[in-house]
Amino acid sequence: MWNDILLKAINETLIMVFVSTLFAVLIGFIPAVVLILTAPDGLKPNSIIYKTLDVIVNVLRSIPFIILMVVVVPITKSLVGTSIGIKGAIVPLTIAAAPFVARVLESSLREVDKGVIEAAKSFGATNSQIIFKVMLKEAMPSIILGITLTIISIVGYSAMAGAVGGGGLGAAAIQYGYNRFRGDVMFYTVLILIVFVQGLQSLGNYIYKKKTK
Repeated sequence: MWNDILLKAINETLIMVFVSTLFAVLIGFIPAVVLILTAPDGLKPNSIIYKTLDVIVNVLRSIPFIILMVVVVPITKSLVGTSIGIKGAIVPLTIAAAPFVARVLESSLREVDKGVIEAAKSFGATNSQIIFKVMLKEAMPSIILGITLTIISIVGYSAMAGAVGGGGLGAAAIQYGYNRFRGDVMFYTVLILIVFVQGLQSLGNYIYKKKTK
């Protein structure tokens, strides 16, 4: 019985984490590119756009996830028809992770050697070519580490989501471990999360090393 519960919880967590990560990367990439373009030392400086977007990203990052889940309930219901279960958790997880991804990508792209960018400009490369063919390629190892950190953060968020009806390992730990005083379920849930995070970090480090060679 408990094996079935944990297997279901693992499956729900995997779905929440990887679907949310995918959407967060797709959404977070847009503000990251705009920030890089409009920064004071960017390819197309614009202080108004940069400062406005910078504040928005910072504000979204500063909202605790448990509060964000409640705030975006109307948005969640309008998008997926429910605010509970894994569907209901994916929306706030994505919204919470997207500004984090934006900062990660912006930071990684900023690390690209200015000399490489200037060389691309001297060959007549457009801004889009510089971003997609030069900066992204050069920053890929750093981006991989950043995305790995993002996934690990979403794992933690998903556990919190599970505590308030989101499903997954967090829900299993609360419903069957804490509420029913099953210490074994709680222990295995925590152990699975630790193994999951360690595996993700090891995989991220491995890919990073492969990309830096």
